[in-house]
Amino acid sequence: MKLVLPFPPSVNTYWRSPTKGPLKGRVLISAKGREYKARVRKAVIEQLRALPKASTALADIDIYMFPPDSRDRDIDNFNKALLDALTYASIWVDDKQVKRMTNEWGPKVKGGKVEITIIEFKPRASAVA
Repeated sequence: MKLVLPFPPSVNTYWRSPTKGPLKGRVLISAKGREYKARVRKAVIEQLRALPKASTALADIDIYMFPPDSRDRDIDNFNKALLDALTYASIWVDDKQVKRMTNEWGPKVKGGKVEITIIEFKPRASAVA
């Protein structure tokens, strides 16, 4: 399965921790994170023409990230938001099903995007022994 998705927020803006009120001290998904999850779900529905039935298979994913600008970014700061959003979009039951993942930067594109390919995980011969 191949999908084109919005560029995710970094892990630094995905979480928030209120300092006041009844949620003080808890770690929550930020408004930006919740909005991203909704945008990914909408993109999945548009591309697959339906909300999929969540897969229970183990997954192997290739992620190509096309940033919206030329700022320096750590490649690993975007995976949590992306994988959580794909869980919310019913691609899989839980992102712990991802057993192999490759990340690669693409060139800058207006607005940013992610191209992701998801296939069933098959262990490499050396990993089986």
